[in-house]
Amino acid sequence: MPIEGTFRAHQVPVEDVKTKPEHLNILEEWMRSYKPEELFDEQGRFNPELAALAPQGDRRMGANPHANGGRVLVDLDVPDFTDYALEIKKPATTYYENTRVLGEMMRDMFTSNATQQNFRYFCPDETNSNRLGDVFQVENRTFEEKIIPIDDHLSPDGRVMEVLSEHLCEGWLEGYVLTGRHGVFATYEAFAMIIDSMMMQHTKWLEKALDLPWREPVASLNILLTSTCWRNDHNGFSHQGPGLIDTALTSKGAVARVYLPPDANCLLSVADHCLRSRNYVNLMVIDKQLHLQFLPMQQAIEHCTRGLSIWQWASNADSIEPDVVLACAGDVMTMETVAAAWWLRHHLPELKVRVVNVVDLMTLYSPDVHPHGLDDTTFTELFTADKPVVFAFHGYQRAVHELIHGRPNAARFHVRGFNEQGTTTTPFDMVVLNQVSRYHLCILAMQHAPRLHHLTPPLIQECNDLLTKHHTYVRTTFEDMPEVRDWVWTD
Repeated sequence: MPIEGTFRAHQVPVEDVKTKPEHLNILEEWMRSYKPEELFDEQGRFNPELAALAPQGDRRMGANPHANGGRVLVDLDVPDFTDYALEIKKPATTYYENTRVLGEMMRDMFTSNATQQNFRYFCPDETNSNRLGDVFQVENRTFEEKIIPIDDHLSPDGRVMEVLSEHLCEGWLEGYVLTGRHGVFATYEAFAMIIDSMMMQHTKWLEKALDLPWREPVASLNILLTSTCWRNDHNGFSHQGPGLIDTALTSKGAVARVYLPPDANCLLSVADHCLRSRNYVNLMVIDKQLHLQFLPMQQAIEHCTRGLSIWQWASNADSIEPDVVLACAGDVMTMETVAAAWWLRHHLPELKVRVVNVVDLMTLYSPDVHPHGLDDTTFTELFTADKPVVFAFHGYQRAVHELIHGRPNAARFHVRGFNEQGTTTTPFDMVVLNQVSRYHLCILAMQHAPRLHHLTPPLIQECNDLLTKHHTYVRTTFEDMPEVRDWVWTD
């Protein structure tokens, strides 16, 4: 069998050398072809003249400061994120594009770090699409070919790395942070799966680096997923897939973080934390389209610091035990949950509802699995000990079941999320197809609240009638019903 110049050279080239003399001869002939008598003396010492060719000091690969990026890392000059806050006078009454405020903040980060030049933004050809285009007010795309008049914001020294290859973008960011700089990689959520193995390899590297005292901390790998599965209205099923969350959940808690900010102010708080952090892979998931805004900045900071909170303004249980907990994680899921709480408040005020929003997904883990995990006492304070929990989740519902495994009475969690039902359709039709619309959540809440079963049958039928009305309306007009499309919170 030929070895040299074939695929076999990638495997063990010569096997069974201990039992087959002819194979041992092949191995010896191969090794002698390197002429060891010219490389070593009779005692096996390396030829000093050849040894002198190797790099010395910091020029050695393992000692080069850029190979231990934390040695040369300079803190990122992050502007005060509260300067970009949206003014929210009343929750769930204002629509805004969630990621646009982050684009404004990153624009100013390019300026504040211009001297150090230690920040880059990596993205396929989606910067403007993802509402982050404000960076082009001060920065250009990297481009080393000929620039012609119709080109837009191209420069050989641009610091926006924009090319339609998720592999390149993620790999560039890895190299950038490992050599002591900072960056963000943003991409459409569905196509982030292209780099899931690269992300996992980076988490494994980080995990092992934590065991090495000489390995200095590096900036975190910050990944922003936008254009999410719930709001790819014109791209359809091919662009609908939240699977990278599941991949991140398999990583050790020492290095992995998953954040699902429900609105723009929460995104700013989360992004500020991620950009300042070290030695993590931070996965931030939020959509770019117009979405309801929920929290003023100070409340957003407090909410993100805790990782999850009871939203009293959307609840009607006050200080008493609720009949049902409506939990949510993700911007669209938060809107549907809040709308469900509103519908129940208006149609069945006797039902006591508590709304819990989760922004730091890992808080659902137990503390022995993840450092952000809640102890059982706090978990019970939020979700009660035995009341039903209807959980609307941005991703695949199995992820939440994995997170809460081992929690008190975990079977009471009824999780709904993306169920691989997608197409080119309206925003509300997407949640209906996946049975996680506000009306589905109301039905689940009423079905699992036994105290009021004598009141719920006509209301469950009303929700089903509304779903039938939606089905007809959206296929006739190609738009969502106005009472859904234009819905805002009213007292």
